[in-house]
Amino acid sequence: MHGLMMDLPLNISSLIRHADRYHGDTEIVSRTVEGGLHRYDYAAAHRRSRQLANALVALGVAPSQRVGTLAWNGHRHFEIYYAVSGMGAVCHTINPRLFPEQITYIVNHAEDSYVFFDLTFLPLVEKLAPHCPAVRGWVAMTDKAHMPDSSLDLLCYEDLVNAHSDRFDWPELDERSASSLCYTSGTTGNPKGVLYSHRSTILHAYGSCLPDALNLSARDVVLPVVPMFHVNAWGLPYSAPLAGAKLVFPGAQLDGASLMELFEQEQVSCSAGVPTIWLGLLQHVRSNALQFSSLKRTVIGGSACPPAMIRTFEDDYGVQVLHAWGMTEMSPLGTVNTFKSRHFAWSREQREALQNKQGRAIFGVDMKIVDDQGNELPRDGKAFGDLLVRGPWICSEYYRSEGGDPLRDGWFPTGDVATLDQDGFMHITDRSKDVIKSGGEWISSIDLENTAVAHPAVAEAAVVGVAHPKWDERPLLVVVRKPGETLTREELLKFFEGRVAKWWIPDDVVFVDSLPHTATGKLLKTRLREEYKDHRLPTA
Repeated sequence: MHGLMMDLPLNISSLIRHADRYHGDTEIVSRTVEGGLHRYDYAAAHRRSRQLANALVALGVAPSQRVGTLAWNGHRHFEIYYAVSGMGAVCHTINPRLFPEQITYIVNHAEDSYVFFDLTFLPLVEKLAPHCPAVRGWVAMTDKAHMPDSSLDLLCYEDLVNAHSDRFDWPELDERSASSLCYTSGTTGNPKGVLYSHRSTILHAYGSCLPDALNLSARDVVLPVVPMFHVNAWGLPYSAPLAGAKLVFPGAQLDGASLMELFEQEQVSCSAGVPTIWLGLLQHVRSNALQFSSLKRTVIGGSACPPAMIRTFEDDYGVQVLHAWGMTEMSPLGTVNTFKSRHFAWSREQREALQNKQGRAIFGVDMKIVDDQGNELPRDGKAFGDLLVRGPWICSEYYRSEGGDPLRDGWFPTGDVATLDQDGFMHITDRSKDVIKSGGEWISSIDLENTAVAHPAVAEAAVVGVAHPKWDERPLLVVVRKPGETLTREELLKFFEGRVAKWWIPDDVVFVDSLPHTATGKLLKTRLREEYKDHRLPTA
């Protein structure tokens, strides 16, 4: 017997329709690439999203086709989110921080029909375009007055929007149809695509608004520092309209002074970003003897939040830190660190130790830890094993992947090693993969090793992550020279230029006579990490 309830599909367009109808005069404020602040409300955003949807139809964009973006957090990017997904196409956000060859691979692998870009990225687009033959058009996200001179035949965003009516009926889509696409570089080799559905996105938005998650409401002013090209800004462009919260987009200016100005001017109550961003903000606030007048809480994820940062925010500035964890493959939210009632009776030391963990799963995410044989381990806070997750907003397979099913008996392997305690709090203790996480972004150690070995004077190379006070960790290159070679640190690092993204280049090089190996001939990186755990990087 089925229940006798309406069967309305969970479509992304319903979020912007809801925000328009019930929070239509709530502001969306954006710092623009052209300069200055742009202000409008949810009603205007919905209207312009419908105009853009008509423009996309006129351009020949069909359902399920991919539309790429290379853009900062701003009102136009927000409109693209809803116009593209709402009309039935797939919004493909591209990380501009990747190396151009990786971006070329991603655009071609996704088969993007059009790519929208902020003016900041014009030089990058001009470099990409000749290698992306399937892209039918490149759209500059600006108005006619700011259209740049370019060798490309660019389309103007505002001209496209203004040329079309705002009368557009959002189609009723199968909620399991694809809505958006993000590629992760958290694996070795080529980036892998994670294809979200309308259903997964709506459920994730519901889950993230829960009181023990991000606790969003119509009384909040939300500033997502985390980029909209980084796992959809952790879902905030969806959860804020669901709750009716005011949105503030910082654009390309993510320095401490620029963020603090927006926080105070717009009375931001909630923000989210990686530890590196907050380090810069706290330095600015401290050096100028400032205080936050409205900021109540900030979500810190992407990499482990240093305990000292949590203490500084909470003790010095009265801002609650929500230590969170997730992955691109998880939409991304998996855990948030919020206390249960009994934890408030604990000592300060006990609470601080608990707060350093990544938190407990929100409803919609199930997790377990297993040993090498796949046996589930106890949730005692001591046993550690491979962390596996499952849920309705977690990846089941990668987009157009030839690598086969990534799941283990229906569970997704996160690549992290963790503990789980009796209260459900998860703590990451290590990584089962050797990728390096720097400033919230992944760096492939194997790609760096392959680049190093390509140098004619290098016999063997290994890359491990070393602790860094600003970036969490940075790559250290350990190298064996070929006999008779006199390769220097500076010569080898210069060799990386133009071969990998600039921010991937190792911070230091150590030359050794030999590298440790396992019995099967693989590099023994556990020994290297132990040996160089106290290595002081010149950039530290």
